Formats: sequence, structure tokens, C-alpha cells
Amino acid sequence: MQPGLWLATSTLAAVLGIALLEDGVCRAPDGKDGFPGVPGLNGRPGQKGDVGEPGKSAQRTGIRGLKGDAGEPGSPGIPGNQGYHGLPGPSGLPGQPGLKGNKGKAGNILEQPRPAFSALRKSPPSTGRTVVFDNIITNQENSYSPQTGEFTCRIPGIYYFAYQVVSIGDLCLSITKNTERMVSFCDYNSRNILQVNSGSSVLSLAVGDRVSVSTDAARHSTIYSGSEADSIFSGFMLFPQTG
Repeated sequence: MQPGLWLATSTLAAVLGIALLEDGVCRAPDGKDGFPGVPGLNGRPGQKGDVGEPGKSAQRTGIRGLKGDAGEPGSPGIPGNQGYHGLPGPSGLPGQPGLKGNKGKAGNILEQPRPAFSALRKSPPSTGRTVVFDNIITNQENSYSPQTGEFTCRIPGIYYFAYQVVSIGDLCLSITKNTERMVSFCDYNSRNILQVNSGSSVLSLAVGDRVSVSTDAARHSTIYSGSEADSIFSGFMLFPQTG
């Protein structure tokens, strides 16, 4: 029997069997399974499934390989913050004395600065207690001011100062350093005649120190101003100080 005819006969028998069952007629035996059909077409792709849980790490069972070659040096990193200063270390042992240097050249006194001044008192302006000697005779290094009556030290050293002042009455004078009295001298003249008050001193001066002659504020002093006699103030450096 051909497959097509057999399939039709089986189908008819199945229909008749169902009809007989519905009418209460005896049931015919079940037919044989048919041949498998032709495979259907592939379905559409399904939705992406949920992410699964991470798998457990497997133990390494392989043999450890040889150490590789060193890589190229990386770029320098950013410098870190500066640390705190440590405690001072102990002093080291004294070093060996150095070699003796060459002998220096002899100094030339003509090349050394030589501050010196001498000034007369003619008709100076009033500047309080300071006695102003306004007529310059000598003023090496221009250290004496005829306007203020002060000598200003520009080269540290040992200096000598002296004055001779003519008066017609009592007179007390001081050699002052930075307005501080160093030495004082007084003459008392009850006969009102010309009289000389003189004094001198050696002073150690630093740069900026000022030296002058000043009157005593507690006593009346009369300095002579005329053509018969001159008052003079002088000073000069004895030697410089380098230390």
C-alpha cells in the first residue's frame, strides 16, 4: 500500500471511530503512529538571561615560571613633603691646621683714610647746647658739619679731640659722644676778662657715632665772639680699628 493511501485510510478510520464513540457504538482499536513530520524552522532568539554568580577561583596547579626581565624605569614621582629638622648632631673633631698662607704686602699709610678736621667759631647759628664752629680750616673726609657742629664717624677707630674756647664769664663745656658727656671742664671768671677754657679726650668710635662740644645746661655760659681771640675745635683719627 502506498504511504499516501495508507495515511488517508488511517485518518478516515480515526474519524469513524470517534463518530461511533459519540453514537455509543463499539470503539475501534487505535491506529499506528504516523511518520515524523518535517523539522520546523528555527524560532526567534530568546531574551538574554540573568548574570550568573561568580565562579570559584581554581587552585594553580601549574609550575611557576622563571622570573622575567626587569622593566624600563618609570617616570620620577612627585617629591614628597619636607620632613622635620632633626636634632643637631655632635660636634666633630677639630680639623688639621691649614697650610700657612703667603706673606701679605706691606700696607701703605698714604692709602689709608685719615679723617681730620679743625674749625673756628665766628658767627654760628644757635643750635641749643651744641657749640657750633662754623668756619672750616681743615675737613679731611668731610666728616665734620659746620652747620650742626658735629663730627660723624665714618671709619671706626681711635680718635683724638680737643677744643679751646674763649669766654668773658663762667664757662662749663663738655666733649660729648652721641649727646652723652664724656669729659667736662669748667672755668670761673669773676673779673669778666677774656679767658680760655680748653679740654681734650681720646675716644673709641664706631660708624655713625657723633662727637661735639656742648655747654652745661645747668650753668650760664658766655662764649666770646670777636676779633681779639678765636675759639677752635679739632679732631683726627689716631688709628683705625679693623676688629
